[in-house]
Amino acid sequence: MEETSPTQAEAAIPASSKAIRFPLRPGKGSAGTRCLVKANHFIAQLPDKDLHHYDVSITPEVTSRVVNRAVINELVSLHRAAYLGGRLPAYDGRKSLYTAGPLPFTSKEFQITLLDDDDGSGAQRRQRNFKVVIKFAARADLHRLGMFLAGRHAEAPQEALQVLDIVLRELPSARYAPFGRSFFSPDLGRRQPLGDGLESWRGFYQSIRPTQMGLSLNIDMSATAFIEPLPVIDYAAQLLRSDIHSRPLSDAERVKIKKALRGVKVEVTHRGNMRRKYRISGLTTQATRELTFPVDEGGTVKSVVQYFQETYGFAIQHTYLPCLQVGNQQRPNYLPMEVCKIVEGQRYSKRLNQNQIRALLDETCQYPRDRERDITQMVKHNAYQEDPYAKEFGIKISDCLASVDARILPAPRLKYNETGREKDCIPRVGQWNMMNKKMVNGGKVRSWMCVNFARNVPDKLARDFCHQLAQMCQDSGMDFALEPVLPPMSARPDQVERALKARYHEAMNILGPQRRELDLLIGILPDNNGSLYGDLKRVCEIDLGIVSQCCCTKQVFKLNKQIYANIALKINVKVGAGTLCWWMHCRGVFPWSPIDLQSYLVLM
Repeated sequence: MEETSPTQAEAAIPASSKAIRFPLRPGKGSAGTRCLVKANHFIAQLPDKDLHHYDVSITPEVTSRVVNRAVINELVSLHRAAYLGGRLPAYDGRKSLYTAGPLPFTSKEFQITLLDDDDGSGAQRRQRNFKVVIKFAARADLHRLGMFLAGRHAEAPQEALQVLDIVLRELPSARYAPFGRSFFSPDLGRRQPLGDGLESWRGFYQSIRPTQMGLSLNIDMSATAFIEPLPVIDYAAQLLRSDIHSRPLSDAERVKIKKALRGVKVEVTHRGNMRRKYRISGLTTQATRELTFPVDEGGTVKSVVQYFQETYGFAIQHTYLPCLQVGNQQRPNYLPMEVCKIVEGQRYSKRLNQNQIRALLDETCQYPRDRERDITQMVKHNAYQEDPYAKEFGIKISDCLASVDARILPAPRLKYNETGREKDCIPRVGQWNMMNKKMVNGGKVRSWMCVNFARNVPDKLARDFCHQLAQMCQDSGMDFALEPVLPPMSARPDQVERALKARYHEAMNILGPQRRELDLLIGILPDNNGSLYGDLKRVCEIDLGIVSQCCCTKQVFKLNKQIYANIALKINVKVGAGTLCWWMHCRGVFPWSPIDLQSYLVLM
């Protein structure tokens, strides 16, 4: 180990202070009903520590934070008492390490050896050697953070906040699966199936924030999709929604499975406790019974079925299925699907379909009282008071939600066009509708058409729906043509681009000589439409440059006036209308700012 002694060149800075004077508010309002609300913030005590930042260099360099953390954890385990002065550092998984106080050196080199996981084979575990160099970089200025929280400094020092955030992420990073700023685990809540071989894991988001209340830890619940740890054959059956245990795969099915499994880790199950892990690189085009490979340099060839029987005493049952390819393309390794199981804890990062999105939203949507309960339980489960890293750095976290004074403001009076039967209204419990009302400045749609991609919606129903929607747009104050340029056309969902472009050119053959453009396309989609919605939007807005409005099958069948009114409001904002006049009765407290009202009242 190479070591240099501390120097006098380290510049001292004022110590951090726990005395925080909150910035004064410029004024207080008086309108509305006073109340007390709870926020998902937990007050944190600013540590009174002298934080030091060290640069970390690990050779050979690896890109995995998991490996980097394993190296540093081994270093701390071996040398904390002897060479780190008894300090417990916090590490960001990359290039930075932080300590609560100085280490007894400014630069030191360590040799660290990691052993691969025991795969149960009894074979000697592979050793990996790393050189770790830790070098002093700077001190983290918590004093400036204290001044900012006290209102005596204009900007929050981001480095100090980053240090505290890293400290509080150390223990969760070891316990759970970290992704972004969130942590997930099957132990944090129930696992819900999402379909097609996916499941949702509960987790939590955490971030240290400077607030007017002082330093606080923001905690919220989250959920994301993981690949179910299923046998590969069962996963493929769920993905295809078909039993494949007694039949071969079609080319289309094989390609679908290949795309879904590429890059996924699996473990073998045919060797008892020896659960070696592999990453899938592809799927063979041939069935298992047809696969052969060279077993020696003499050119001896053996079939996969024969090899597994002779080597492991394992008789492959599903020989008509392809094999998984693991390893590189030059020397592929074939694994029958039936001997592989997906490794747990692999987050699914690809696009979810509509059913999976709906299932995930159902899992995450909660009443406020239920979310408060789960967040409070999560804080108690994490036991920040017992966190050794928080203790080391002197960070104390309250276990109670922060209380905030609030006021329920009166709703503004909304003014509509004078020609409507109702000229204004006051929202009740945040809700109102457009019945008997007209927009102040309605949009113009002189030419439009409809394409129906829902096979269970007959042409007559599509025509009736479009006519009622056009009538509602007129009644709401829009200059909207009652008849489309062309009658509604039915098209196949898998030919969305071809159908839209062909119909658009037919419409422009009519509108072009009149020097007119197509103002709107209405698309009727199946309720479970997968990627159809995104494909339609891409073609309309990028390729053709026309405004589109999508409607689901259930909206068409209901023939409900409220649904027509809501769709009319969405169309109105898309075709570029003017500004709705707001009349405020807020006693001059502050100007209302329009919130997202697209589903109810679109600002024109």
